[in-house]
Amino acid sequence: MSLLRGGGKDWWDWLFIAGVVLKGLDGAVEIIGGLLLLVADPAQIHGLVLQLTQPELAEDPKDFIATHLLHASGGLTGSAVAYAAAYLLVHGAVKVVLVTAVLLNKLWAYPWMIAVLLAFIAYQLYQLAVSPTPGLVALTVFDALVVVLTWHEYRRQRERRFA
Repeated sequence: MSLLRGGGKDWWDWLFIAGVVLKGLDGAVEIIGGLLLLVADPAQIHGLVLQLTQPELAEDPKDFIATHLLHASGGLTGSAVAYAAAYLLVHGAVKVVLVTAVLLNKLWAYPWMIAVLLAFIAYQLYQLAVSPTPGLVALTVFDALVVVLTWHEYRRQRERRFA
């Protein structure tokens, strides 16, 4: 039986489902981004970012996000794009597979989800030590919350199955 079916859900259930679904959507966006990186060259990516950030930069030439996106896209090389595409595709696919398995209530998927998220958190903490950003802090906190929720739900599912 899937976690998405059935009544009698408490706030833990709904919080867990919301966190896991958001993690799955994040994985889907990463897959789409990875596929887009595979078909676009660095100049096209920079042109797209320039087009997307131009209205914001016209309004506020020092806009934090727009200036950083523009700077990052201007420094892209072929190998950086290939690495980013591979990273996003693998990262996204792992998340989507695990989220799907967890939502289908596959007990084996819970420890895997926790382990994968802890590995992501470890890498993110390294990245935070090297070059901290508010977005990475938020992502790391969100991943930690999903780990706690997944652990809690895993314990509940095991108790229900083996009681």
